[in-house]
Amino acid sequence: MLLRILEIIVPVFGVIAVGFIYGRWRAPDVREANALNITIFTPALIFHALTEEADGRLPLGMAAFAAVIVVFGAGALGLVWARLTNRRAAIYVPPLMFPNCGNLGLPLAHLAFGAEGLALMVVLMVVENTLQFTLGLWILGERMSPKRLVANPMILATVAGLVCMMAGWHAPDMLQPAIKMLGDVSIPLMLIALGVRLSAGARGQWQAGLIGGLAAPIAGLTIALPVVWLLQPAPTLAALIIIFGVMPPAVLNYMLAEQYDVNPPQVAAIVAVGHVIALVTIPVTLAFVL
Repeated sequence: MLLRILEIIVPVFGVIAVGFIYGRWRAPDVREANALNITIFTPALIFHALTEEADGRLPLGMAAFAAVIVVFGAGALGLVWARLTNRRAAIYVPPLMFPNCGNLGLPLAHLAFGAEGLALMVVLMVVENTLQFTLGLWILGERMSPKRLVANPMILATVAGLVCMMAGWHAPDMLQPAIKMLGDVSIPLMLIALGVRLSAGARGQWQAGLIGGLAAPIAGLTIALPVVWLLQPAPTLAALIIIFGVMPPAVLNYMLAEQYDVNPPQVAAIVAVGHVIALVTIPVTLAFVL
């Protein structure tokens, strides 16, 4: 069991470490790389996973429903906690609601559960991203924009992939290898970019980081476990819902806090410390669900 867990987490955190070291050494600007990933590579990964690797019998609808419940439930717990402790909700609630199921969740799901796990985690990720670009932006003070949502390449790729999967359509043989090659870039680039982002650190904000970094998996797991108990999903989806719940806060929380000027140093610390905590919580969770 220990060897199996190491086979899953060492590649993931090893690539993150490479990005972290490179970020400390060269301090590159990864915004263009992230833009390419969001616009081209990740949509290709999503489309390929749904059309070529996903089984139409997978419980994708249940996965989407579970993601909505976990995100809203963790957000509700976070809001109550923030008000009881006189903390600013815009700083602490989004990191509790929106876990890193992209940079971290996709590779973990793929390594632990193969093509089935990847397809299910894609659904969890897309639901979470949809909520972050609607409800999440509203929490930060932005109006919800259906136009922005419809133009999101990852959502478009998901819709196209689901339609093709249900229709039994596959990309032509001359295009499918190209789509796969583009998608194969996504996960390594996600992990490198995550390491670079984390290398920037957030000096002087470690108390906030520790509080928020611990609160995120606690809130997520508090909702995820009852969801699994109530829905009684298949073992792979049950495991992924629990993993979804204990994921550290998504790096996007920091990027949006920076964009909307919602105390970026504190949010950066929550994200950074959350990923340090994940070095313990993820192996423990994998030991529980595998």
